[in-house]
Amino acid sequence: MNKKVLIIEDNDDIRESTAEVLDLAGYETFTAKHGKIGVEMALNYLPDVILCDIMMPELDGYGVLYLLNKNQKTANIPFIFITAKTERADMRKGMEMGADDYLTKPFDDIELFKAIESRFKKKQQSAGFNAGSGNSEAVMDELRKKGKSKPIANKQIIYVEGDEPTHLYYVVKGQVKTYKRFKDGRELSSSLYHDGDFFGYESLCNGEVYTDNAATLIESDIIQIPKADFMEYLLNHQAVSKTFIALLSGNVRDKGKQMLQLAYSSVRKRVAEALLQVATKFGDSVEDSCTIRISRDDLAALVGTASETVSRMLADFKDEKLIDKTGNAINIRSIEKLRNIKQ
Repeated sequence: MNKKVLIIEDNDDIRESTAEVLDLAGYETFTAKHGKIGVEMALNYLPDVILCDIMMPELDGYGVLYLLNKNQKTANIPFIFITAKTERADMRKGMEMGADDYLTKPFDDIELFKAIESRFKKKQQSAGFNAGSGNSEAVMDELRKKGKSKPIANKQIIYVEGDEPTHLYYVVKGQVKTYKRFKDGRELSSSLYHDGDFFGYESLCNGEVYTDNAATLIESDIIQIPKADFMEYLLNHQAVSKTFIALLSGNVRDKGKQMLQLAYSSVRKRVAEALLQVATKFGDSVEDSCTIRISRDDLAALVGTASETVSRMLADFKDEKLIDKTGNAINIRSIEKLRNIKQ
């Protein structure tokens, strides 16, 4: 089907010659000799692009653009002003109102074709971008399929602080932590990831080296998606960009909360919060109780304290009947009571 072009121009010669050139190029053209007729024709024919003069009787080009932008059926039609006025203020006003491009009279055929084809190309790209958001899960599944699944053993490092990021990671099955290691050997865990989580995207999005380390907590199956594929999907698929904007925002909130806890919460409160964090990510919950498996050292890294201190707190919680311990498993007897621990 031929692309439809509406030409709104009060100068008969310009209007007719522009229509003739576009007809010869295979476009279907409609013409209007002033703004009011132009608005009516735009609503009736819904053209693929509109060429509109600015200075016209009855309704000028600014008025045409304003009315079309208010109507849902015509608001997204590419709109190109054609005008003899070249003052910067007039050009700026049109662009601020939502015009897509400008053609300054007199213009030649090549300028006309380039302006129109450029609008069509951008509209197609936008349509493809928005179509990608129609089925978010399908697009995210396509992204995951760009990578290769790799089994990684327990306690294995995935990447190291200061490395150049080359992949986005997705946990098919398993448990992963990200953490910082200090010069004195202490660790501070920043995040936990389990089945269905992406990680390693912050440095990719920021275009910087890794600011933390990542390692498995148990044997894990992880998909490694090449950086180039991730960046392509991030830039061209709305579903992907929205997903990772939400993830980045959540990380900022979580890290802010963690810093506040380190600054103001007691060790007792921090141990309770760490247990709840692990329970949320990795636990086997049954109503108000939950069983988690995490080493004393990994729990201490989440709390930001020595492992001996964590051991004392766990002993206190056991005496208070908040938890039980069976081997390397911690049985939380009441999630609600643990959540209600004050300072």
